[in-house]
Amino acid sequence: MQRREWMAGAAALLSGVTVGLPAVGQAQAQPRTPGGFPSRPIVLICPWPAGGSSDAVMRAFGDSLSRQLGVPVVVENRPGAGGTLGASAMVTAKPDGYTITQLPLGVYRLPHMQKMPFDPIRDLQHVVGLTGYTFGIVCTPDAPFRSLQEMVAWARSRPGQLTYGHTGTGTTPHLAFEEFAHKAGFTTQDVPYKGSAEILQAILGGHVPVMCGTMEFVPHVRAGKLRLLATLGRDRNKAFPEVPTVRESGWETVSESPFGIGAPRGTDPAVVRVLHDAFHRTLDDPKVLETLERYYQPVIYMSTDAYTRYASRTFEAERATVIRMGLAGKG
Repeated sequence: MQRREWMAGAAALLSGVTVGLPAVGQAQAQPRTPGGFPSRPIVLICPWPAGGSSDAVMRAFGDSLSRQLGVPVVVENRPGAGGTLGASAMVTAKPDGYTITQLPLGVYRLPHMQKMPFDPIRDLQHVVGLTGYTFGIVCTPDAPFRSLQEMVAWARSRPGQLTYGHTGTGTTPHLAFEEFAHKAGFTTQDVPYKGSAEILQAILGGHVPVMCGTMEFVPHVRAGKLRLLATLGRDRNKAFPEVPTVRESGWETVSESPFGIGAPRGTDPAVVRVLHDAFHRTLDDPKVLETLERYYQPVIYMSTDAYTRYASRTFEAERATVIRMGLAGKG
């Protein structure tokens, strides 16, 4: 119950999102469409490298989806381009439900920053919202600061000398850190990586002293190999109640990042419903919940209609963010 209460509480922070888990034990065989969908393997694109938290989470969903639908689900990694290669693939994929993708927040942001091969509203069928990332700022134990305030003071006194890694240009950790740095009054040297696994290897290898990314750094923080300076949610993370948020440290920067599943525009509504219902039931799968808890990701369920409305709202909100940060039209 504590796990479910924490997940539901975290999800409730997101306005307009339906929060909740289906009752335990409701998973059952998914009925097929009149056309027989699905009758062959489904490709689920994970637009991040293998080995990271996103990869682990999508593979847990894929395994559960396979059990729900009775066909193989192949998770295909397509890292790069700020996590948008899955959305790009939807433009040319057949709208038959056999090629689907994770849709991270950058899908709604990057089209405002550079020319992209897709329009997130016109070219994508939003299927279901599932969960979301939690972010934090960590440093190496030998960094010349031990708190977020000390890091800001250090960076202010050495303009442009603070180097930090993030999960890719235009991704949420990148923009969140840049917004925080702007509000805190210091400049940086940012180093983009292709995803959480790469950035974690970089900071553990001493290639960057600071990173902004997902909570898969937790085991290394607990082992003393990294130091958590702050988290980026509205409230403190229950895993580290002693660690302040960036917001309560004095800089109004909050970053929460829900995501779900998309398909090509024009996918048969009956196929969309089969996929939606099956993914909805994966949120009752103990193996999925265990994986989400391992990476501190709450359940953030959105129906097809709610997820579609969320996408439109987010697309416009990200446009405002990009303009505010002076990034419109930059690549």
